[in-house]
Amino acid sequence: MFTGIIEAVGKVVDLKRDEGNLHLTVQSSISSELKVDQSVSHNGVCLTVVEVKGNTHRVTAIDETLKKTNLGALLIGDEVNLERCMKIGHRLDGHIVQGHVDQTGESVSVEEQNGSWLFTFKYTPTKDNLVVEKGSICINGTSLTAFNAKDELFSVAIIPYTYEHTNIKQVKIGSLVNLEFDIIGKYVARMMELK
Repeated sequence: MFTGIIEAVGKVVDLKRDEGNLHLTVQSSISSELKVDQSVSHNGVCLTVVEVKGNTHRVTAIDETLKKTNLGALLIGDEVNLERCMKIGHRLDGHIVQGHVDQTGESVSVEEQNGSWLFTFKYTPTKDNLVVEKGSICINGTSLTAFNAKDELFSVAIIPYTYEHTNIKQVKIGSLVNLEFDIIGKYVARMMELK
């Protein structure tokens, strides 16, 4: 479990394909503190650390993960949002995030608005993937509040701190982002379906 509060932004320093898998080596300020077998969110995708060397760590994304996320499009030098799993007994500053990306979305608008930014994303709505006005949405692992929610569009406002301390600053029109919809909303939708 994660909170969607990004701890560090890492830089992809190596990518290796191995059949259907992609091995990503990431350099970051938290890499040296990680341990093998630890779960770490990379752009909102829960991946297991398989190696730690100095200020880098390596994780592996399998084919299924690559099909559902933007990890397969990463290039050397790209930034990834990183978050270690939450500790029981600590504050939940974002929202409950599983690290299980539901789908990718596409950025359709980026507007600078007097010191903050307004991003609008297009996604494929399904009965389980709900966006509600003022509800939680996780974009590339970052917990955000959705508004202007429509059938297949929603917007988020980004404050300067979030813009500077996550990889949202790299998102342009046409960029693919990882989306994880609110788990509570998914459970409510499933319960309504069973009635």
